[in-house]
Amino acid sequence: MLRRSLLIASLAGLAGCGGAEAPVASPAASTTVLIAARGETAPVGTTNADAADDPAVWRNPADPAASLIVGTDKKAGLYVYGLDGRIRHFIDAGRVNNVDLKDGVAIGNGQGVLVVASDRNDKANAKLALFRLDTTTAKLSALGTIAAGAGEAYGLCMYRDAAGLYAFIVLKDGTINQIALDVGGAKPSGSIVRTMKLGTQSEGCAADDRTGVLYVAEEDVGLWKFDAKAAGSTTATKIAAADGKNIVADAEGVAIAAIGEKDGYVVLSSQGDNAYAVYRIADDSFVGRFRIAAGKVGAAEETDGIELIAGDFGPDYPGGIFVAQDGQNDAHAQNFKLAAWADIVKALKLPE
Repeated sequence: MLRRSLLIASLAGLAGCGGAEAPVASPAASTTVLIAARGETAPVGTTNADAADDPAVWRNPADPAASLIVGTDKKAGLYVYGLDGRIRHFIDAGRVNNVDLKDGVAIGNGQGVLVVASDRNDKANAKLALFRLDTTTAKLSALGTIAAGAGEAYGLCMYRDAAGLYAFIVLKDGTINQIALDVGGAKPSGSIVRTMKLGTQSEGCAADDRTGVLYVAEEDVGLWKFDAKAAGSTTATKIAAADGKNIVADAEGVAIAAIGEKDGYVVLSSQGDNAYAVYRIADDSFVGRFRIAAGKVGAAEETDGIELIAGDFGPDYPGGIFVAQDGQNDAHAQNFKLAAWADIVKALKLPE
């Protein structure tokens, strides 16, 4: 959300020249370290609008530097980028907001990469839009849509366990529907297996396949977690509040750095002050905050969606890759900034 755009813009005007917008003041917040992005994607095609929104990453196990990023232009469709930031493909899908993907999914007669996006072309009736990503050509092909409940589609993340493959769709009013997916036939199908609810507008989410935990950001309230299993409890546990300190509303994108069998970090976009808050998975403890400052490429501000995958992504992104939507891409349309997880780990002095 960009409810604080005018305030941020006015502060930036007072700050003088420079690549980064001045953040909304939050003097009570913990120390926030700065890192620089190592790359960026080409801008999305929709200009003069809040358009880029959420990324997902496919890691190429044979050649990590040849991995791919799928990003939404929520006014137009989906882009596929290489790690060099160049556009490899675009598919016109209309108003798709959030996106996630899973590799090794049985699609039709074979296995492949399934991409799912929250489809808000009909604001009264949410849908999932499903695609196959051809990792050789870097092209997306549409598989169809699945009904996802009454209401406006907003957030989206995927989850897989021994019981099956699921998508969580977060409706704008805070309703969360868990949908069991079947893409093995001629047409994709799905059914809502349970529903959860947060009190107010929510969007960003990420699910941890290892631990069976779903994380959801309630924009003006904070970060929550649920049991991700289809038969699990629907009661939410609050991890952190949007109290103007570690999280400055809006709380937006959520991403997971999976490390080992059960540990790692959850990262949340603190959109109100252009920062990212980091929490340890093992005990939900707060471990620090960082910002993406101007360097080789511009800074990242007013970030909506984020993605974070730990592991080898080639020499430019050691330790993993962090992708953040940039809501203020200088004079250009919005895009995505790419940072090395190793840079974040070093800046926050996290255990390696």
